[in-house]
Amino acid sequence: MESTPVECFYPEPGWVEQDAEQIWRAQLDATRRVLLKAGGESIAGLGVTNQRETTVVWDRRTGAPITAAIVWQCRRTAGFCAELASSPMAGRITRKTGLVIDAYFSGSKIRWILEHVPDARRKALDGELLFGTVDTWLIWKLTNGAVHVTDYSNASRTMLMDLERGEWDSELLETLSVPRAMLPRMVPSSCIVGVTTGEHFGAEIPIAGIAGDQQAALFGQACFHAGLSKNTYGTGCFALMHTGSRRPVSANRLLATRAASLGESQFAIEGSIFIAGAGIQWLRDKLGIIRTAAESGDLAQTIAETGGVYFVPAFVGLGAPHWDSAARGMLTGITAATGRAEIARAALEAIAYQTRELVECMEADSGEKLKELRVDGGAAASDFLMQFQADIIGRTIVRPVDAETTALGAAYLAGLATGFFRSLGEVEQFWRAEKVYQPAMNADQRESLYAGWKKAVARCRYQG
Repeated sequence: MESTPVECFYPEPGWVEQDAEQIWRAQLDATRRVLLKAGGESIAGLGVTNQRETTVVWDRRTGAPITAAIVWQCRRTAGFCAELASSPMAGRITRKTGLVIDAYFSGSKIRWILEHVPDARRKALDGELLFGTVDTWLIWKLTNGAVHVTDYSNASRTMLMDLERGEWDSELLETLSVPRAMLPRMVPSSCIVGVTTGEHFGAEIPIAGIAGDQQAALFGQACFHAGLSKNTYGTGCFALMHTGSRRPVSANRLLATRAASLGESQFAIEGSIFIAGAGIQWLRDKLGIIRTAAESGDLAQTIAETGGVYFVPAFVGLGAPHWDSAARGMLTGITAATGRAEIARAALEAIAYQTRELVECMEADSGEKLKELRVDGGAAASDFLMQFQADIIGRTIVRPVDAETTALGAAYLAGLATGFFRSLGEVEQFWRAEKVYQPAMNADQRESLYAGWKKAVARCRYQG
């Protein structure tokens, strides 16, 4: 496993950007280090997984981005999305896309770029500009501009795709003022779309797997069948339940999305939390309460409870099921006795409380009670958080041996496309549990704590 960090920029409150060229250089650097360890001659194929809604627009001829990449968390288009959500088109957009109208998704970000970068709209209409989420951008760079594609799982997060048909939708493109000429071709998550040019890795390697990070994690967790679910603890937090070939319709403001598949249409229902691990990073980088993210768990375990302290990390509003872009973060219940430990514990507990909100909605939408929730991502390594998660949702939590399931899912997809793996059944055999967490908290305490969380969330909601 190799990684290279990519910096985020915050030019205005609620805005989040990245340098698309830095993303490319970071991925190139990390991949080269992996290949140096593995030996390039033994590589059957390459898989790409990515932050899904992050939006890049670049010049078709020069290959240069025309502005910074707008990151999935960015809220700059919240005003436009609020207007759209109150328009006569709102119901049709949700029915077609399976999405709640929100600044989270790529469509409004593309529109913003075309409206705010000089001459961008004219160039886009003339076919001079290309759009892509990070998967598309990286594949275009890896093939030196020969391949402009995305997979259905990423396309389903743009608010431009008809979820059922798996096609860019003319009515949605017109509503969001996005020229069709900018858009990549859609392909299955597991298929060979091209090869890397020799200059990048010294050999032509088939690019054979593509999936958005959360769908890749669902695949990496071997959740191939309806009813299986996972939760990824990263910068944000994302719970997905596989629904098979059935397109889900949420009555609880969750999202219907495409799941990674080998060709046939597969779907999932998803709940998205904007701030999870990012809240712990805030304690470390902005407040200096902890020196490392791992220290938060150690500190939390020095006390038995927060003493009524709740932390609602609504730094960029609240995601599912609230979808309140005007909500802002809040630390509530503090007294003179509140210290570092209480705040660190409250920040970790907030991740579990938010996940319970998603689990309740998924169960209501599916009509099924979760038997277990498979977990992955950086914060899944915290025994404190995973036990509290089991306690607060009253469900079994299972952490696999390999918690890097996002990368694993992309590798499985590439391996299936190249014949390295012969079937889903073969891939399924690789999944093994490393630790199982059973609920140990009594029901009265669980419900009392959760009721306190819901009161804290209500206080941070926009009241105007």
